[in-house]
Amino acid sequence: MSATEFGLALSVFLACAVEAVEALTIVLAVGSTRSWSATMVGVGAAVLALAALVLALGPALVSLPIGVLRLVVGGLLLVFGLQWLRKAILRAGTVKAKHDELAIYAQEREAAREAGETHERFDGYCFAIAFKGVLLEGLEVAFIVLTFGSSQHRVGLAAAAAAVAVAVVAAAGVALRSPLARVPENAMKFSVGVMLSSFGMFWGAEGAGAHWPGGDAALLAVIGVILVGSLGMARALRMSVARSTGTRRKPPAVDGVETPAVS
Repeated sequence: MSATEFGLALSVFLACAVEAVEALTIVLAVGSTRSWSATMVGVGAAVLALAALVLALGPALVSLPIGVLRLVVGGLLLVFGLQWLRKAILRAGTVKAKHDELAIYAQEREAAREAGETHERFDGYCFAIAFKGVLLEGLEVAFIVLTFGSSQHRVGLAAAAAAVAVAVVAAAGVALRSPLARVPENAMKFSVGVMLSSFGMFWGAEGAGAHWPGGDAALLAVIGVILVGSLGMARALRMSVARSTGTRRKPPAVDGVETPAVS
């Protein structure tokens, strides 16, 4: 496996693990509160829909000329990655509250309790919430698999990395039967934002006809520049917040759930 392929697999694994953790929180909340059977049917239906999407679009993308493919994929990855990176920088800079799986889990359980009585035969609420949660998070997984995989004509490698990530998170959820709150999700999102943005810039430039000095090795330099720049922006934000509000600051609510003040 080349360095580029390893970076591809690692990026897909981390990104898909983050999405799987968020989907797991929703599934655990509705399943433990109302009905596991309907919840798992919803999960299964969403997984089948996502698999059909990857199988349908994967061959079509790979058939495109490599230059066009890398230009399109690079642009999409850059836009997508910068969105992840922007949120990660704001969280690291204490401007935006960090993602709290326990708070989201409690909120989902409360919503499930208030949704009415549990149906004995089939709980439509559990099915709908599980299907929507897994499908929405899974669409990001499918996007990452298709873009990363098609750009290198390695959709199979990207899909395998995604499957391993989902399997690891699912196994941990079954073993613990609780949200994976101790997973360094915010740090992982920061890393994924850097990787997506770097690959997007690298492949987008290649697709536009640019030639990187050193070939694929230039990707490491791109990753380094974006990482250092992002860490610098996060540090500048922390210093700005400290100057304007003092050392203690109450961060914004996470999805409507207030979080404690941080130092």
